[in-house]
Amino acid sequence: MEDSRLMRSMLLDFYGELLTEKQRECYDLHFNEDLSLSEIAEQSGISRQGVWDNIRRAEATLRDLEEKTGLVGRVMELERELEETREELRRLRTGAGDAARG
Repeated sequence: MEDSRLMRSMLLDFYGELLTEKQRECYDLHFNEDLSLSEIAEQSGISRQGVWDNIRRAEATLRDLEEKTGLVGRVMELERELEETREELRRLRTGAGDAARG
């Protein structure tokens, strides 16, 4: 599985409601808001280790859910196929316009 910011964001969007509130908050603040563990700890009122544990558990849960369901992967594949279809449509329109002029 891809290990990008986009993938992490999508995992949180798809499965975030299945995390605990603290896990969701720590994960979101760290990966989407780009806060450090110290900043999150200060904001959340827990230790840096607590923040790290929440992020690690959230990551494991999100990846496990994706492994079992494959929803994010399927959506990403559909988006790739849709973009390929759009590109083919552009080529066909361009070709039809060239044929009409010629």
